[in-house]
Amino acid sequence: MPGFLDKLLKILQSRRGKDMRFLCRHLLSQRGEASQTALAQEIINTYAAMDSTQRTRFYKMLSSEFSPDTKVLHRAAANYLEDPNETNLSLLSAAVEPPRQELLRRINTAPRGTETLVAIRKHLLDLSVKSPDISPLDADLRHLFRSWFNRGFLTLRSISWQTSALILEKLIHYESVHEINGWPDLRRRLQADRRCFAFFHPALIDEPIIFVEVALANGLTGDLERLLDVNTPVLTSDKVNTAIFYSINNCLDGLRGIPFGNFLIKQVVVELAAEFPNMKNFCTLSPLPRFSKALLDTHDEHGFTPRRLSALLSDYAATLTAAARRRGPVEAFFLLLEQPVANRDVLAAPLSRLAFAYLTEARQNGKVPDPVASFHLSNGARLEGINAFGNLRPYGLKASFGITINYRYVPDELEENHERFVTAGQIRISDALSREREIVKKAWHQDQA
Repeated sequence: MPGFLDKLLKILQSRRGKDMRFLCRHLLSQRGEASQTALAQEIINTYAAMDSTQRTRFYKMLSSEFSPDTKVLHRAAANYLEDPNETNLSLLSAAVEPPRQELLRRINTAPRGTETLVAIRKHLLDLSVKSPDISPLDADLRHLFRSWFNRGFLTLRSISWQTSALILEKLIHYESVHEINGWPDLRRRLQADRRCFAFFHPALIDEPIIFVEVALANGLTGDLERLLDVNTPVLTSDKVNTAIFYSINNCLDGLRGIPFGNFLIKQVVVELAAEFPNMKNFCTLSPLPRFSKALLDTHDEHGFTPRRLSALLSDYAATLTAAARRRGPVEAFFLLLEQPVANRDVLAAPLSRLAFAYLTEARQNGKVPDPVASFHLSNGARLEGINAFGNLRPYGLKASFGITINYRYVPDELEENHERFVTAGQIRISDALSREREIVKKAWHQDQA
């Protein structure tokens, strides 16, 4: 066997970087585990040396030449239609699966195989032009990743200041919701009244897949600065009664679209409930990342049309027009919005109403347009509160004019809320928002009169 492998490696090395087609076909034809691993490693090494043009050619080759055999597929389908027994079903299933998937599985057996496949998908997603002739490869990677990265293979770890510096550095790098400004900032986020949990996969050592940051607080807040200020006093465990999830981050771009967050949030709720038996409130302090863009687009017939804005702002017309010295409330509102912080006392109530309308009434292809809202609502959370000027940091003002949202996870109602949202688009809201819902619904649908 060693002699055979040496001979095989010499053949491979003579063609390395020249013919990935040869390497891939050879890998699919091998039956021995050792030779498969050697071939897979050579493919990984060759891919690592490719430039972007070579990679694109590689993707197209995999997508076009490693698809199902149409003749075999048609024959298997005809046989199953003629006689739908278990044998013919098995043959049809085998014919449907592209050889590309088996090739990817075999590449995954080599050291750094999983890492390479995740990198391949990242490169696919990063392509400036999304060519349809490489979409089969992306579809197969997504299919395999959903199996390889399901909850059963992920391990939950609590991250603390004693965690390895390598992982802590990665948290700083991967934090995309609220930037971690160096080690003092990270240290505050890991003190006694804070928690951080991450999912890890055994094939990606010391590489967090997704992580969530939690503040242990005395009551719910909509003010982000109370959670992020490094000088905020540390609360003792006897004073905390609320867990606030304030940042959740997917770490690897190549795993975009693979669902982890719903498992992570629910698992962390279980962990915190076990640590703090008297803790009953599990909430978020979430961004509303697309609100500003939606609010400023008054030409979208499914969004904030001038008539809808006029109806939604009617209760605040006198205050807005007086502050802006304009006759119309919509014109006055947008003028004041040019300096939102300076006009926060006047804008707080109307902004909160518009954010509520955006979440409960605006739809994009029949769905809630905000990805963060869709994530939490589909997990079974309820819409608990809307906070004007809860995030005064530049990125918060740019994305949502400072709006933050509280979603609440009530364990006993998660399943029902989830079913209502995914099947009928129904959003459960807190009692505090019930009156506002009727006002907003009536104003929003006046535009259809």
